Amino acid sequence: MKEPAVSADPTQTLAFDSSCHLFSGCGFDTVAPGLHSFLFEPLWGNTDGIYFNKPMLLALLGSIIVVGFFWAAFAKPKVVPGKLQMVAEAGYDFIRRGVVFETIGRKEGEKYVPFVVSLFFFVWMMNLWSIIPVAQFPVTSIIAYPIVLALLVYLIWVPLTFKRHGFVGAFKNFTGYDKTLGAVLPLSMTIELASNLLVRPFTHAVRLFANMFAGHTLIVLFTVASWYMLNGIGIAYSGVSFIMTIVMTAFELFIQAVQAYVFVLLTCSYIQGALAEHH
Repeated sequence: MKEPAVSADPTQTLAFDSSCHLFSGCGFDTVAPGLHSFLFEPLWGNTDGIYFNKPMLLALLGSIIVVGFFWAAFAKPKVVPGKLQMVAEAGYDFIRRGVVFETIGRKEGEKYVPFVVSLFFFVWMMNLWSIIPVAQFPVTSIIAYPIVLALLVYLIWVPLTFKRHGFVGAFKNFTGYDKTLGAVLPLSMTIELASNLLVRPFTHAVRLFANMFAGHTLIVLFTVASWYMLNGIGIAYSGVSFIMTIVMTAFELFIQAVQAYVFVLLTCSYIQGALAEHH
């Protein structure tokens, strides 16, 4: 059996032996997607030092696209908006009213709107790369990116809690202090403290990462399977696999938007908790 090949070409999301087909003497494990689907050769530099690879390039391009889109839409705003401005306003207003105001409130939430809007469109763009030709890779399926984004949110809502409530108030906020719990209070406070300061940022990052990782793996799996079974009687199976590729791509398009929405919704929930009075 031949070993899976990892391409030296960094533009390829998945490298596999194109001559490997069903009934050709090689098994699907030769071409099946795995962790190597998420590894890329450096575009610049080397893995022993500082380097720049495809996910980094996509993250950079995604940032430029998001900034460029809103810059073009609002550089010269009009009373009667054009199509670009109208789309940008709709997106901005959806996050502003539907997420920030609904979660934090109009009075407290207004100052956080730019941050949350930027976060939503950045995460969405990073997810969308998965179905864009040539790119075909969701940046957020690399755990480092969701971790940094979750850490950024963490560094906002934790200091905000101390600023709003002081040390004692923040401690009560994080531990869910309630003297009526009696003997179980120490255990309850320990669990709440670990949940709020350790588990919460972890799950915030992993939820986004896991969904994008799984979605990309499934799309690659059905795509490669379509090619692998494209031989002899396997053509019938290949057609089914190709249909599943289309279905999974459409489903992934929906999940990408949902995960960006959930990420900022949780962000607003954390900020709201930092601003709320302890009860």
